[in-house]
Amino acid sequence: MTFEPRYAPWLEWLDSQHDCMLARTLELAGINSGSLNAAGVNRVRETLQQYCGALGGEMEVVPVPPYTEMTEQGEQRQFALGDALRIRKRPDAPLQVFFCGHMDTVFAADHAFQSIRWLDENTLNGPGVADLKGGLMVMLKAIEALERSPFSDRIGWEILFNPDEEIGSLSSAPLIAEAAGRCDLGLIYEPCMPDGNLAGERKGSGNFSVVVKGRAAHAGREHQLGRNAVRALCDFVSALDDLNGQREGVTINPGFIHGGGAVNVVPDHAMFRFNIRLEKAADEAWCLEQLDRLSAGINSRDGISLQLHGAFGRKPKQLTTANLALFQLARDCGEQLGMALEWKPTGGCCDGNNLAAAGVPNIDTLGVQGGKIHSSDEFMYVSSFTERAKLSAMILMKLADGALDDVLRIKGKKR
Repeated sequence: MTFEPRYAPWLEWLDSQHDCMLARTLELAGINSGSLNAAGVNRVRETLQQYCGALGGEMEVVPVPPYTEMTEQGEQRQFALGDALRIRKRPDAPLQVFFCGHMDTVFAADHAFQSIRWLDENTLNGPGVADLKGGLMVMLKAIEALERSPFSDRIGWEILFNPDEEIGSLSSAPLIAEAAGRCDLGLIYEPCMPDGNLAGERKGSGNFSVVVKGRAAHAGREHQLGRNAVRALCDFVSALDDLNGQREGVTINPGFIHGGGAVNVVPDHAMFRFNIRLEKAADEAWCLEQLDRLSAGINSRDGISLQLHGAFGRKPKQLTTANLALFQLARDCGEQLGMALEWKPTGGCCDGNNLAAAGVPNIDTLGVQGGKIHSSDEFMYVSSFTERAKLSAMILMKLADGALDDVLRIKGKKR
């Protein structure tokens, strides 16, 4: 492994930080921080505040609005969320970098997956070890390496630890948009692909709910007077699923359905949740037109009403010239560190979508290497702590050296 001698002392310092990154990841993964477990998310935030003391910077705890979800009864219910944590340093430096990582996981407080175990000497299985608690440690150690170096003065940075990424970042989206107005580029610490590569283009996403109301009646004596909400909703779901394959890059996933009750009663209520993924921003209009058409068809039925809730929360992430230049910088740094990196399109979405929609180039898979995220088989390779921290640290030091000044149109170059 050969890298430029000017960066060597601070990259080599990271060799001594493996045990710290591991211990802190274990500590964070031991705290349940399912998105709707506000107390658990806040415990993670408080722990991160302790970890971040060594970085300096101005810390701010930022409350976010509650999360609204459609219940099985078809009523909107609000859930309090944990607070976000924002840290800023050198806001007047010529180059401003935004770091983002989420504190929540997909595993609720009552989920069966709560424990951490070793699968082998290099593989750790546990809730959030890859997505995203290991990545948070990679982020913080890379920033600490920068802060120890003589290159730090040229880079100002802002960190956002948000509490709701796994449920779409709807409550923290304004904080990301606000940061986007201050920053030149973003580095986000979702886990890299299982093979170590980076996510490039990403699909956009929308989450929707449907509530159908009909008319109850005795299923034997007066069946003809009833209006079956379950049947109407099934027709809607079937027609919705038939949209798959009708427009390239658009996929629709019926995810949850609930309705009815006693089988001797014509059901007067049913609800449904679904997700849409799309490749191009123009796909949104087509999808909304189809949803309007299908909804109108159900609403034209006697005694049946259908209400559609939800929206597209994340735009597709498409690669700009600046984004490609940032990826190329990462690949060059990886090559010096013995890592062969490419970027690949993915159907997943994350806060990198939000930043890209705001016009900020970013890499959003700089976290640890692992796999099977969002399942009880989630794992990470602990050997990736050091190599991924070195990758981010070298990217930062090269940025401080002006590597992308021309592409990002950064003024006031300093050497």
